[in-house]
Amino acid sequence: MKIGTAIRNMGPAATAELIRHAAESAEAAGLAHIWTVDHIAIPPDDAEGSEGIWLDPLAVLSYFAAATRTIELGVSVLVLPYRAALPTAKWIASIQALSGGRLHLGIGPGWMEPEFRALNVPKNQRGKITDETIDFILECFHAEDDVVELNGQPFLFRPRPPCPPIYVGGMTDAALERTVRVGNGWLPIGLDADKLKPRYDKLAEMADAAGKPCPAMVLIGSLPDSQDEAVETLGACKTIGAAHYIQASRYSTATEFDDMVERLSDLNRQLN
Repeated sequence: MKIGTAIRNMGPAATAELIRHAAESAEAAGLAHIWTVDHIAIPPDDAEGSEGIWLDPLAVLSYFAAATRTIELGVSVLVLPYRAALPTAKWIASIQALSGGRLHLGIGPGWMEPEFRALNVPKNQRGKITDETIDFILECFHAEDDVVELNGQPFLFRPRPPCPPIYVGGMTDAALERTVRVGNGWLPIGLDADKLKPRYDKLAEMADAAGKPCPAMVLIGSLPDSQDEAVETLGACKTIGAAHYIQASRYSTATEFDDMVERLSDLNRQLN
């Protein structure tokens, strides 16, 4: 199981200094990957914990790329209905090129009603928009002779580095179907192996029926306070097929982050 961590791109901890420290600390400790998360328009009555401070995840991924050399970089998940397809594809290709091919692209349709309202995007169309956007992004990365057409206009999509692996967020049947169709991995939230196993078994059945290999399971969630319980919890998830774990606990200072990295390094030794 590859183990990584989210780095807070929200709240008072989302400073340039602490983000850079966290990225460098995670890389120095030998963690597999570091991740951002995505919100764009938090309403005042839902700002507890973040104070409404949210850095754009794609901008932060570019910052990660400049601050590190080898650790893999990811977003869990990029809410595709929030963003126009072509600029998003260009952002993704640019980060992939600047990072030397280290990007992991988590995608999802989103859920927060106020954000859709602020963007004037119909929430009931989010699944359709997600599918159309990811299909366009894939077209950009696999275009013959780097030529893509949009709105009747052909254009060159360059740079065109290798397409990053795509992880689809969500527990619904629609999320599983999307994972089989376009995903290299499935990215649910939570560490309950008993709840995850039947969904992953269904994903495996769907992939087999489609003649495709089963996508990897990539988990994100907070660890139990007890290290022994954390080993047991992640061990159970590994047993049912989890290939990656992303730690998502809160921290406020560099010391708190470094303490979490030490826990993750210990887990890595015990589980791998």
